[in-house]
Amino acid sequence: MDLPQIAVTWQPRILGVLRIATALLLLQHGTAKLFGFPHVAMFDGMRFLSLLGFAGILEFAGGILLLFGIYTRPVAFVLSGEMAVAYFLAHAQKSFYPILNQGELAALYCFVLLYLAAAGGGAWSVTRDEFTSST
Repeated sequence: MDLPQIAVTWQPRILGVLRIATALLLLQHGTAKLFGFPHVAMFDGMRFLSLLGFAGILEFAGGILLLFGIYTRPVAFVLSGEMAVAYFLAHAQKSFYPILNQGELAALYCFVLLYLAAAGGGAWSVTRDEFTSST
């Protein structure tokens, strides 16, 4: 069954928008942890060589790579794993339910990034071969 032309036209563009929006949001987490901007009190006094510091490096570097669509699939896969680890280390121990353990963002990032790892970067990726439609 063939997709309607509007789906064929817009699917890679919407995928690209999802990639870019996710990258910009991840960049905020990385810059908050590494550079203190925007300021998040929870990260005050955070050591660069710590688990949170390593997460900040992954989020900052991965956010930049995702923003431009460079190596989207492997970068998104690594970041998806980082978010899964973040969820289970920092959130799941507090409660089973993400709404109670404040782990909704980590869980959502994990699955959005896993989707990007499978689907590729969409339109406007530097690595152009990643957004060919597999219909």
